[in-house]
Amino acid sequence: MSTNSNPIEEKDLHAYVDGQLDAQRREEVEEWLASNPEDAQRAKDYQQQNQAMHALFDPVLTEPVSKTLSESVSEVLVSNSEQQSVQGLSNKIPLLRFAAMIGFMFFGGIIGYAIRDLAPVTDTAHSMASMPRQATIAHLVYTPEVLHPVEVTAEQETHLSKWLSKRLGTDLHVPHLSPLGFSLMGGRLLPGEDGPAAQFMYENAQGKRLTLYVTSVEENANETAFQYDQQNDVSVFYWVDGPLGYVLSGEIDKQGLLEAAKEVYRMINL
Repeated sequence: MSTNSNPIEEKDLHAYVDGQLDAQRREEVEEWLASNPEDAQRAKDYQQQNQAMHALFDPVLTEPVSKTLSESVSEVLVSNSEQQSVQGLSNKIPLLRFAAMIGFMFFGGIIGYAIRDLAPVTDTAHSMASMPRQATIAHLVYTPEVLHPVEVTAEQETHLSKWLSKRLGTDLHVPHLSPLGFSLMGGRLLPGEDGPAAQFMYENAQGKRLTLYVTSVEENANETAFQYDQQNDVSVFYWVDGPLGYVLSGEIDKQGLLEAAKEVYRMINL
């Protein structure tokens, strides 16, 4: 075990995973992880999360900037610096592209929620296509959490159900997956693409976690059968039932996830 007087903290694990430690501190962290398997597993989970997030978002950074956005950026820069040359402006576009893409990803959910009453409702096909991606991102962000995986714990299930039902504007039942060995941990409120969304989290005896993402869909949306998708190591089954869309996500085999999806469907239709 490391004899260093500076203890290894959560921030050190994140800095280690992100490659931000100097050589000495990295060696101290690696020595600590070698004798602390729980922290070693957490660091491994963080690494897998980073890899999955890169796989999801890196392609966005290579997308070409739209003509409208490019022209808008150019106009702002020219108006703020009349002496700037056209050549100077063109040299800044790659940096602006990167900043714009990162900004849009970070603020997209917040802005989408804030203007939900002003924006037109997307069609069912678009909503169905975006639900798995939104759910996968939320799954990857929160399932590695040790101290705060949920916002409201299962001990406050009644409050959780009422709170999320009010925010989503419909009666929301909390499914239980205990027959399949997964216990409810709790849930949280999330920003969805067109309004608020809910996430419920479950865990089995082996520490595997499932998340159920629930969001409102178009008023006249038709019910759909289970559809399967896989992004990186996360498998999802998603469907529409009444006014809500559901996405069940987990890093388990397809058949096991299907059984869990069937149990969710049974529970919400009791």
